[in-house]
Parts: sequence; C-alpha cells; structure tokens
Amino acid sequence: MPPEAATRERLLASAEELFTTAAYDTVSVRAICTAAQANVAAVHYHFGTKEDLVVALLDDRLVPRWTSALTALTASSTVPDLVDAVLSPFTEIQSEALGRTYLHLLARIVADAPQTRWPAASGGWTSLRQWSGRLPGLDEKAARTRWSLAFDLILTAFGRADRAPLADDELRALRAFVIAGLAAPPV
Repeated sequence: MPPEAATRERLLASAEELFTTAAYDTVSVRAICTAAQANVAAVHYHFGTKEDLVVALLDDRLVPRWTSALTALTASSTVPDLVDAVLSPFTEIQSEALGRTYLHLLARIVADAPQTRWPAASGGWTSLRQWSGRLPGLDEKAARTRWSLAFDLILTAFGRADRAPLADDELRALRAFVIAGLAAPPV
C-alpha cells in the first residue's frame, strides 16, 4: 500500500475509533491526526475538512451495504420494494454497535450539511435524483420532496446517538409510514 493510502486509512480508522467513544463535536481534527500518527495537514490533504473525512468514512463503510439491495431493484419495483431496499441495510447496520455510530454520523452530516457532496463512487444512493424517477405518477420535484421527507424521517429514527436499535413494531410502523407517504396520490 502506498504511504498516502496508508495514511488515509489510518486517518479513517482513527476517526472511526474516536467517534465510537466521543461525540462528533468533541472529536477534533488534531485528535484524529494524533491518533493516526499523522500531521494535522494530512486531513486537509486527503479529505479537505473533518466533514469530508466523515463522508469518506461513511462512504467506505456504508455504501457496500446498500449496493446489493439497490442493484436488485428493477423498473417494475413497487414502492414497498423501494422502501425495503432502503430500510434493510439500516436495520442490519443498527444491530451493530459500530453501525449505530455510523448511522448517527450519517444523520449528523446530512442534517448539518444537506448539500454535502458524496463521492461519485457512492453509486448514487445519496442522490435524490436517483430515487425521484422511481415514484409513479409524480413529477420530479414532488418525488424529490417526498424522498427528502422520507430520508429525513428514516435518519431521525435510526440516527439518534442515545437510541437503542429500533424494535420490530417501530420498524413496521416506520416502514408503513414511509410507504404511505411515498405512495400517496399526487396533491
């Protein structure tokens, strides 16, 4: 592994470890670099900002989990199929202690910086454009609005740092609510 790649991986691993034990706001770039045995300029060189480092971490750790669920969708997938493709990785991820950290970071990044640019390698799962064309009978603007509200609700439900994993009845209620919101007739 080239030295630059090794430094990048150390930064990601150190950030991941620090975020499991401390709140986002209390983890500094300096602390991440110290834990990674890297110069403070390394975060800027490899990522740009602390937020960009977190996006890279989430992209690296979460995108593969959505890939299989999303590639299984077809043009004839129903709204419940779409919702299940979104929720199944969340459900899997929330069952792991480190996964709950990822979900909290994801919710935090999306809430704090909704226009965050995700790497192109993400496969588009973070783009509302990919999802908006999948809701029948809605124009793109209405579909994007519905998906935005759905993802906000999902991230709120799964992303709280102090929350235990959602119980089965909570998951069923969340699924039903999201399906109803996405499938409602146009207004």
